[in-house]
Amino acid sequence: MCNSLEEKEVYQKLICLSKSKDNSDTIISKVAEYIDYPSDKVRAKALWMLGELGLKNSQGVRSYISKIAESLENNEPKIRQRTVGALGRIGRGKFDLIKLYIPIILSRAKDSNPDVRMNFIWACENIATNTPDIFGSLMEIFAGLLDDDGMRVRRESPEIFRVIGKRRPDFVVPYISRLKVISETDPDEIVRIHANGAIKASTTL
Repeated sequence: MCNSLEEKEVYQKLICLSKSKDNSDTIISKVAEYIDYPSDKVRAKALWMLGELGLKNSQGVRSYISKIAESLENNEPKIRQRTVGALGRIGRGKFDLIKLYIPIILSRAKDSNPDVRMNFIWACENIATNTPDIFGSLMEIFAGLLDDDGMRVRRESPEIFRVIGKRRPDFVVPYISRLKVISETDPDEIVRIHANGAIKASTTL
């Protein structure tokens, strides 16, 4: 365990590193030192930063990806959130680096914490931006989140249909009728707007 003063000092160090325009392997290695830090706050910050750094310098985070992925099983929801998000950002930059971890990433769709499920969708949106084809047989996973109990999950779930629909509308076509019902009847305005956006993205020639 670390004391609060030590935690604050390390966290501030990470903030300073995050302001650097340098995405070099040296910066990445300094951040990666805190993947296993005893403070969840520090770990979560380091994981988020590795995702952002990995988007810009995918090869620079290659040697840390297996260690990052281990945190998907962490008991702390915030750590799982940041981990799945980091893998999504890295996968957006270079899908092959996180391909091995797709099964465990997909498992977060059923995470007990709604914020983790929401971040799972966001991570998949990042991956689908450049590698949409891998989701062709996985759309039912996202369809299952359209009526999730978590409001943030329900607001985000149509967005994955929008992202994929812009690139592979054929994957989304089977869900258009359901998205249309949501866009017209869901009590939440943001859900309705996002569902309508998914329909437009998937049906615009």
